[in-house]
Amino acid sequence: MPQVEIYTTTYCPYCVSAKALLQRKGVAYTEIDVTGNDALRLALLERAGGSRTVPQIFINDRHVGGSDDLHALDAAGKLDPLLTA
Repeated sequence: MPQVEIYTTTYCPYCVSAKALLQRKGVAYTEIDVTGNDALRLALLERAGGSRTVPQIFINDRHVGGSDDLHALDAAGKLDPLLTA
């Protein structure tokens, strides 16, 4: 079972889209809501290599990027192998 973490905010449509894709795939994930939490935002900034936007998605501690990146991996047939590793 892969470890999937997704950093989100409550008002983010891209977060909703990324979570919906993971749910369609039947993947459990840990959601880390950074809304209004400067400490979590700073941790995200450091962990994501300077990326400030949400969502930021990690699969087995590998940073895969945001919602568009997750959907692109899926379209290219590269997401499922990450989720089964």
